[in-house]
Amino acid sequence: MPSVEVGGVSLETIHVPSPAGAPTLVFLHEALGSVALWRDFPQRLAAATGLGWLAYSRQGHGRSAPLAGPRDTIYLDREAIDVLPAVLRRFGIARPILYGHSDGATIALIHAAGEKVEAVIAEAPHVVVEEAGLAGIRAAVARADDLVPRLGKYHDRPGAIFEAWHSIWLAPEFRDWSITHRLPAIIAPLLMIQGRDDPYGGLAQIETIAAASGGPVETLILDGIGHAPHDEAPDTVIAGASKFIASL
Repeated sequence: MPSVEVGGVSLETIHVPSPAGAPTLVFLHEALGSVALWRDFPQRLAAATGLGWLAYSRQGHGRSAPLAGPRDTIYLDREAIDVLPAVLRRFGIARPILYGHSDGATIALIHAAGEKVEAVIAEAPHVVVEEAGLAGIRAAVARADDLVPRLGKYHDRPGAIFEAWHSIWLAPEFRDWSITHRLPAIIAPLLMIQGRDDPYGGLAQIETIAAASGGPVETLILDGIGHAPHDEAPDTVIAGASKFIASL
């Protein structure tokens, strides 16, 4: 994957420009994700919508530069408010349709609360800390000996990114983390996608966003699906997301 420098940090990226004047799909990966972990989903959704797309691995992820230090409680805000706008400027993307998964969905929502976007597709978003989600993280930590080596296929430093993820989410100071105060400022159309069997978050997250958001909200709730609907039920997600984008 090619890399670009944004704010003095090398970020792994892939960019396929949109037709002139059209929006661009911007993919924001999950807490343990990277460009490569999207697999062929961005290409398939781009083909279904006729749009170009951008995906990048956040600092510490994939083949991007390593993290500068431990994460704090506002690391998602910093990504949404500082890094993502710089990435969009770097590629000249003025009309983003943000597609975020998990942490990426949270980043998309924070960004949309303060910046103009065409729309947000939020898959398995987090807006508050749930005990059920923390239990899912603890279960992942218990499987670290199996999980971390498998992450090595997608990350230069799989152990570091795994440690950064669970350390901050399980930290006592993160227990009261929330972005609910930002939701009324989101006026862009939202499509929220959630699996009913997601071990990291439940329908309460979706219900909170739907109740508090300042713009129109659609939902796609999938039975028998866990934390990664785009990976577990790609045809259904592509159909739903394409319909939503066509309606904009």
